[in-house]
Amino acid sequence: MASLLSSLSDLPRRLAVFLDRPGFPWKKLVIGFSIGQYVFESLLSLRQYQVLKHTKPPKALQDEVTQEVFDKSQAYGRAKAKFGFVSNLYSLITNIGIYQFDLLPKLWTLTGTWLAQYAPERFSGEISHSIVFFFTFSFMSQLLSLPTSYYSTFVLEEKFGFNKQTPGLFFTDLLKSQALMVAFGTPILAGFLKIIQSTGTQFFYYLWLFAIVVQVFGITIFPIFIQPLFNKLSPLEPGELRSRVEALATRLKFPLTDLFTIDGSKRSAHSNAYFYGLPWKKHIVIYDTLMEKSEPQEIEAVLGHELGHWLLSHTTKLLGIAQLHLFYVFSLFSIFIHNNSLYDSFGFHNQRPIMIGFILFSEALAPMDTVIRFLMNILSRKFEFEADKFALDLGYKKELARSLIKLQVENLSTMDADWLYASYHYSHPILTERLKALNYQSAGGKVASADVKLNGNGEVVRATDREL
Repeated sequence: MASLLSSLSDLPRRLAVFLDRPGFPWKKLVIGFSIGQYVFESLLSLRQYQVLKHTKPPKALQDEVTQEVFDKSQAYGRAKAKFGFVSNLYSLITNIGIYQFDLLPKLWTLTGTWLAQYAPERFSGEISHSIVFFFTFSFMSQLLSLPTSYYSTFVLEEKFGFNKQTPGLFFTDLLKSQALMVAFGTPILAGFLKIIQSTGTQFFYYLWLFAIVVQVFGITIFPIFIQPLFNKLSPLEPGELRSRVEALATRLKFPLTDLFTIDGSKRSAHSNAYFYGLPWKKHIVIYDTLMEKSEPQEIEAVLGHELGHWLLSHTTKLLGIAQLHLFYVFSLFSIFIHNNSLYDSFGFHNQRPIMIGFILFSEALAPMDTVIRFLMNILSRKFEFEADKFALDLGYKKELARSLIKLQVENLSTMDADWLYASYHYSHPILTERLKALNYQSAGGKVASADVKLNGNGEVVRATDREL
């Protein structure tokens, strides 16, 4: 037994030695996977593009949406798909260029020179160097992504009537985001590096605890300091909607502290509603665009769905999975942190900065993260069906179905999807599947069932059932 425990305790060291092979082509593997992922996702997008060329709505929606709305939704979907092909290719070429031409080691050397020339001597250590490098690299990445971000907002979204931003607001938001990243990122990054430097080979455990504290801190300060910088939250005025929401919260014993409306129309015509907060203190936020386009009972149904996530512990489960994922990532990083072959492959021959190691490790971990994201989408869609069922059991069948259709129409969301594309990308089931699961009666008196396959028991064959 003692020998077994000794063997297990020595496993991380042996695995680290096994993975640190001189001359191992980590860079080629990372670039190769990036290209393979782009090709695979582009093929999925091509499949979806064929669906976006359909000229008739799914039968389940033919009594719910006009031909004009469907045509516009399809056009919007095709426009986003075309933009996705180009923007993803641009990102791929940018990332390959950064790694192929060893821009990371060059930028690390450059930021080190800046510190040596312009900063006081007390800022000459690895932590200060890493902070300067990180923010310089983030600023460069922001500049590189600016053309696609600007086009998406002021051309694509503008064309379909969703953009409400001005260029001034766009760039103001950008500057605020950068300022917040520096203000909060500096102490967080310094703490991250200091923990690794100070706690030895078991740093991943302390790093995980630190990450949990940072998350709780973020949840606490977000509504107080961060969100007001971008949007105005106003208490929901007394009236039918407020009465309905408060009654629903009381009925479900939801710890509602504040009920807000948010000026989402300041930036976009898209609609939404959500809740956030600590377990004993929750806040509900409703977009002004949703209030303009939906009846109070429909918004109540949407919130019934959202509170279903809470009562069914979906948010708790997802938070728990996120913490396990963090622990898994930090644990694996402890194996890679001294991997000389990884550093050498990306041009770091004489220095082994912790920050660089984590960036390179994250790139090497990308294939596994893709699998995890795929599995999380499966789980997310399962939770969405469960939350819909919860709202159905509360008596909101018609209201929830109508609100889902309205949100689909108002946001010009894709009304149909290729099953493989949806299985890989979507965190929510497609609308026809949700209407079928609700057993929704269309305006024409027909059960919404078109383009939704049934199994031998007459149940919906959902994307989640087709994936595994």
